[in-house]
Amino acid sequence: MKKSTLILLTCLVGLMSCQEEEERADAYGNFEAKATTISAETAGKLLELKAAEGMLIEAGEFVAQLDTVPLHLQKLKIQAAIKTLPQKLRTAIADVEVLRERRANLIRERDRVARLVDRKAATPKQLDDMNGEVEVVDLQIDAIETQTETANASVLSEKGPLMAEMELVNDQIRRSRIFNPIRGRVLTKMAEPFEMMGSGTPLYRIADLDTLTFKFYVDAVQLQGLSLGQTIEVLIDSGKEDYESVPGRISWISEESEFTPRTIQTKKDRVNLVYAVEARVSNSNGKLKIGMPGEVKFN
Repeated sequence: MKKSTLILLTCLVGLMSCQEEEERADAYGNFEAKATTISAETAGKLLELKAAEGMLIEAGEFVAQLDTVPLHLQKLKIQAAIKTLPQKLRTAIADVEVLRERRANLIRERDRVARLVDRKAATPKQLDDMNGEVEVVDLQIDAIETQTETANASVLSEKGPLMAEMELVNDQIRRSRIFNPIRGRVLTKMAEPFEMMGSGTPLYRIADLDTLTFKFYVDAVQLQGLSLGQTIEVLIDSGKEDYESVPGRISWISEESEFTPRTIQTKKDRVNLVYAVEARVSNSNGKLKIGMPGEVKFN
């Protein structure tokens, strides 16, 4: 009788232990981090890269330098081209001065002819010829000034594109110095100094590990009790048998099911639908790691 009772108690304890293990978690998942890949923004030789795997880098901190010598040489070439523009400008002062002197002489001669015409000592045709010569000189002066303005305008129009090209080179020089955009730890280093970089070549991956994302999956019945912003209990391993509880807050719920057919015929089948859910979990003590498994209690 005592032996039967002992066996029964052992079975009950085992059954209760199994029930507690089964009821321990409502869902299972793993911790993830939103990683950002930092890349070179321009082409050139990588001269310096301060990022190392596991290093904590602050936002705005200088991390890499690309070779800018070719860009500075290109900048000097553009500056030289801009300096030569004034030398290309044409001047019409000498030509115009000669024509104006001739015009002044013609006007004096015309006035003299006009006085002779008044005294009947010259013909009106002579006066008309003199006026015609003055008009021709005026047209020549206008033509020279117009041609000079057109030529100078063409030369000066070259300055705009050169200045724009200068700004482009200056921007590439600025982008050759790379600053870390977000605070976080370096997950992967993808480049080494003295390697040739192209625009968009990855340098390193970084993630903010102060807060991790716990991604888990629930069925259609569990989904009904979840909402954005809801607080959940995330369990992580503590030793071989125990668990440690950390709070989390649901930040995303999938709109579509996964791992099951799209067409569900019965309510029994609908409970097999699986939906992805993400919760934000604080990792201020650094205990949580990417890929670490966990369990969820929805409270």
